[in-house]
Amino acid sequence: MFPQPVTMVNYKVILDAILQFWQREAASLRQQLQYLQECHRQLMGEELSGLSAKELQSLENQLETSLKGVRMKKDQILNDEIKELNQKGNLIQQENMELYKKLDLVGKENAELLQKVYGARGVNKENKSSQPPYTITNGYDLQTPIHLQLSQPQNQTQPRPQNNEIPAKGIKLGALCAYAMKIDKRKDLFTDIPNIIEDSYLQQQYVQYQVP
Repeated sequence: MFPQPVTMVNYKVILDAILQFWQREAASLRQQLQYLQECHRQLMGEELSGLSAKELQSLENQLETSLKGVRMKKDQILNDEIKELNQKGNLIQQENMELYKKLDLVGKENAELLQKVYGARGVNKENKSSQPPYTITNGYDLQTPIHLQLSQPQNQTQPRPQNNEIPAKGIKLGALCAYAMKIDKRKDLFTDIPNIIEDSYLQQQYVQYQVP
């Protein structure tokens, strides 16, 4: 059989059915909304005059159940936050311990370096203080400490010392020669000394202090 064609009468019937369906749905939703609004006002403690003792008891039980659920949710959130804060605190404490260890290690290294530096300085001072001054005795029983250093060549036109006086240059040169010969008695140490002495008078004084 072929489907019957849709006429204007059938179309109107279909539209009426659809309209009635949505009207019933709207009325049901309106009733639900009114019920929810009434329950909300009752939960807020409003419009309780029309309720019986049984309804009030039911409302109280409902509020206690809701309050328990709210408290449980709040406690769970607080516990989660406390755990998170404890974890952060533990991490910060570990970082502080690591930083303290690093700081302690750096302090020990600095102390060791300072100890080495001051220890080396102390050893140098002890070595310097433990070295006695070297002295020589000349023919006039004069003890002159020897301090080896370079000096500027003096002018040859200076006046000659008297016969009874010990020339300062001769004393210094003689002290130097005697000290060097005392350390090493080899004669080859003094073969080049006259060549490097520019003053002829010092060369003559040097000849007097040579050891045969």
